[in-house]
Amino acid sequence: MPHAGTLHINHLHKQYEVKGRALPVLEDISLTIAPGEFVSIVGASGCGKSTLLRLIAGLEDDYRGEIHVDGQRIVGTSLQRGIVFQEHRLFPWLTVAQNVSLALLNRNLSHTDKRRTVQSHIELVGLTGFENAFPHQLSGGMSQRVAIARALVTRPDILLLDEPFGALDAMTRAHLQQELRRIWQAEGITMILVTHDVEEAVFLGDRVVVMEPRPGRIRRFLPVDLPHPRDRASTAFARVRDGVLREFAEQRDSVHIADSREVLSH
Repeated sequence: MPHAGTLHINHLHKQYEVKGRALPVLEDISLTIAPGEFVSIVGASGCGKSTLLRLIAGLEDDYRGEIHVDGQRIVGTSLQRGIVFQEHRLFPWLTVAQNVSLALLNRNLSHTDKRRTVQSHIELVGLTGFENAFPHQLSGGMSQRVAIARALVTRPDILLLDEPFGALDAMTRAHLQQELRRIWQAEGITMILVTHDVEEAVFLGDRVVVMEPRPGRIRRFLPVDLPHPRDRASTAFARVRDGVLREFAEQRDSVHIADSREVLSH
């Protein structure tokens, strides 16, 4: 049955201490994501995309502002917020089925129910027949499928994806983007994708959040009003993609102007 969470971020600020000095990483981030929505977050390196995802996951808690899921403040990690990283992080000594079932260790389920749940999620990511394979016997794309199955097997309300296809070749990446779209539609959950790939962001997202750096903040929200499945070669797709790319061009121009003013002032 479809299940999803509502994420509400209000005036979020985050900084790190570097050599005794405060380094602002995120500044005044406010964002609401509706149940079942797929939001893509793009931005140059250093704009705090991955830090934002880690805060939503509950991997860090030193921040100012509010992060709530379904009205509850995030405190620590939770199985209701699954996360997939760029590296699959599978345990090499465990099989595919064992890696996926690991997320269910603390669930009060019978052995039969666990086995059935694991099998259904292996089927969901298209790996039927590989249940007893070990990670070294899988391709990079297959390993990421296992990581996605492991993140989904607990039936989370929100799935967080941090550059999940960044290390894959172009053909595998395009195929897994299609698979992720299928899984999202089948599961009906909220998904948040961090990516450097503008085309990927537009292909998958209901909205694209464009961030800018120094410190990281939201520059623009861009809706993607295109039906699924999306045609990357269509004029409508190109129009949305180019609109996102223009934001980056304007961002670079504004940074260059600011840098020039700073040099002149000195």
